[in-house]
Amino acid sequence: MLKHVRPVNVRVTTMDAELEFAIHPNTTGQQLYEQVVKTIGLRELWYFGLKYVDNKGLSSWLQMKKKVMHQDVKKESPLQFKFRAKFHPEDVGEELIQDVTIRLFYLQVRESILSEDCYCPPETSLLLASYAVQAKYGDYNPHVHNPGFLRHEKLLPPRVLEQHRFSREEWEDRTVEWYKEHRGLLREDAMLEYLKIAQDLEMYGVNYFEIKNKKGTQLWLGVDALGLNVYSFEDRLSPKIGFPWSEIRNISFSNKKFIIRPIEKHSPDFSFFSSRLRINKRILSLCIGNHELYQRRRRPDTIDVKQMKAEAQEVRAARQAERLRLLREVQARMLAERKRAELEKRLKEYETQAANAMQALAKSETVAKELEEKVARVEAEAAAREQLRLEAERLKREAELQVQGMQPEDAEKERILQEAKELADALSSQADREDFEVRKLQQQLQEAKKKQVEDAKALMSATSPANFSLNVNESSIDEEPHKNFEINHDSISSSNEKIRRMLESLGQELDTARNPENESKLDALYKSNLVSGKDKFKTLQRIRAGNTRQRIMDFENM
Repeated sequence: MLKHVRPVNVRVTTMDAELEFAIHPNTTGQQLYEQVVKTIGLRELWYFGLKYVDNKGLSSWLQMKKKVMHQDVKKESPLQFKFRAKFHPEDVGEELIQDVTIRLFYLQVRESILSEDCYCPPETSLLLASYAVQAKYGDYNPHVHNPGFLRHEKLLPPRVLEQHRFSREEWEDRTVEWYKEHRGLLREDAMLEYLKIAQDLEMYGVNYFEIKNKKGTQLWLGVDALGLNVYSFEDRLSPKIGFPWSEIRNISFSNKKFIIRPIEKHSPDFSFFSSRLRINKRILSLCIGNHELYQRRRRPDTIDVKQMKAEAQEVRAARQAERLRLLREVQARMLAERKRAELEKRLKEYETQAANAMQALAKSETVAKELEEKVARVEAEAAAREQLRLEAERLKREAELQVQGMQPEDAEKERILQEAKELADALSSQADREDFEVRKLQQQLQEAKKKQVEDAKALMSATSPANFSLNVNESSIDEEPHKNFEINHDSISSSNEKIRRMLESLGQELDTARNPENESKLDALYKSNLVSGKDKFKTLQRIRAGNTRQRIMDFENM
């Protein structure tokens, strides 16, 4: 009868998920690791490992060839592991292939920066925060991303917040200002840009260990993708001596003594001492893994890697095409909205013009009608007065005839003649005045009718369909939005000069609000390096100058 074997419960925490497995007691580290990577769809296996806390509370990496239950994993149910990047690439832009790999690296590096395990200067922290917002929220949209939408986001290291006299709102404003600059950048590309900037940080991807040389001087050993570096105990930013993997032939340890044999024949062994045997095991594991990856990068890609790169390229091309399609749809909607808004505006203008024209026409018609009535009345009065004038002329002639029949000395003759003359003159003057008034009114009437015709034409023009043609400058709308996107992406991903200018600008702005009292030791070291023109790669070049023998002697004399 077969004995029932009780499975072991295991919990594996990745950077963005929690996985649980039930494994056989004889399961090896490799078998558990393969279960994890299969579950999350990861194929770039060589960067990652399973981390655990041992029975002494120290952090260790699960060994692949040994059974899980035979390793010093803290016995609890379920067994706890963290899936983390154990090794880092030399150049994230060239080496990382899968989106899942980029995302896991991004989350881990971001966590190390926010927890201050990896020193990041304030200006770089703010720039990285803007890429983190782009990676989470996509393109900035003022209708969606209202003030305060980053209120609960952890975007900056606590040290940076304490060192500057900015409120949370002011930090958000500055982050959003740079976030807007990343418009058009895909979320996955924003993560990659984050990593490209982060990999230039002095402490990026470095595993530090306390060591001593033969003189007993306390030092730091840094193990990374490029080689081994030695730091003074007071400064983990700037290494003093470096040994690239290309100079190292063999690595081993005996108890607490660690021995590195260089390729250079006449160079002595490079040896140092750690406080625990367990630490030497970790150093050896990291050295072997990094050395293997260093050699692997310098060999042609395997068929599997070539296939992965081709598939990743197809996925990104498809995603890019979908992105461009969506951008075109957005552009089309924007154009339609602009046309609609412009049409509504023009329609209101036409309605106003038509109303004004109708009002002016009505007024012109009223004025013309009033003038016509006035002219008719004045003409009737003038006609009546003309009759009176003619009557006066008749009476004048009759009076003259009567006077002719009278005696010359007759006074009555003079009176009658004078009255007839005065009456005829008065009626004649009145008729002249009335005639002038009629001509004046007739001229006003002509002008009023002319104005009436003009207002009628204006009304017809205002309501004509031909005037409703909409003239929107479509050239102002980007017909091929992907062009802007591609230019923006290329300039960000390939231009170190642009990044440098952005960091300089941010640094100048933050300097105005810096509180010197809260400056840390690492801040002081970083500023000193900045003033002297040092950076990560200039320092690495300097500390690897000369032959290996001389550098080993320099190490022994530290």
